[in-house]
Amino acid sequence: MSILDNRPALKAEIDKVAEVAGYLWTKGWAERNGGNITINITEWVDDKMKAMPAISQPKPIGTVLPDLNGCWFYCKGTQKRMRDLARDPMANGSIIRILPDCAHYEIVADSPVAPTSELPSHLSVHNYLLAKGSPYRASLHTHPIELVALTHSKKWMEKDAATRMLWSMIPETKAFCPRGLGMVPYMLPSSVELADATIKAINEDYDVVMWEKHGVFAVDTDIMSAFDQVDVLNKAAQIYISARNMGFEPDGMSDAQMQELTDVFGLPK
Repeated sequence: MSILDNRPALKAEIDKVAEVAGYLWTKGWAERNGGNITINITEWVDDKMKAMPAISQPKPIGTVLPDLNGCWFYCKGTQKRMRDLARDPMANGSIIRILPDCAHYEIVADSPVAPTSELPSHLSVHNYLLAKGSPYRASLHTHPIELVALTHSKKWMEKDAATRMLWSMIPETKAFCPRGLGMVPYMLPSSVELADATIKAINEDYDVVMWEKHGVFAVDTDIMSAFDQVDVLNKAAQIYISARNMGFEPDGMSDAQMQELTDVFGLPK
């Protein structure tokens, strides 16, 4: 019996995770066990769930996250593949609850598979979002090919250089990703330093953060919305690279055209 049985709202959120995992694999953004998904499911936890026994011993997070007291999360499992998660999310991920000391968690259901090794980084971001009063409850890390390719040029690692170029490729990019793309220089994957740099970039009002030569980290209200932002940004990168492959530098939308778009649709300045 699954914890999702007779909990349609919770099941719907986990189904979104499975759907997004399938998209990531199909797009080639999730090789082997690459990428991670963590969603805050606390609002769908009922009293019966709260009374459920753990299926693991308490495990340290590696840091203290006071704003996660009483929170529950669905997490992709460590060493698990997105293509397998798409087929069976509860066998390739787990539901955890944060213990009152805010320094440990325990697995509640369905599988005792350990959460991603990047759990401390993901939970640190969720702790920041809750402290800020953000409505964002989903975090996504994946490896979009064209966006990663851009980070191999220092030109696009300059602050907002890639944002300006990506916005100019097609109007939808600024309309659907109005906060642009934050850039974080290369740091060791899963490190505290990378988590801190990501939080700093999100604090500067980015919803999608690029990790140099690695991938993106996106946050949004749900996992589908986080995926949509990455998808739109990578489409713009594809347009740019396609134009370069055809032998020319794309003109892009002018500043005046983008300002008109900003004014008409009430986008952030």
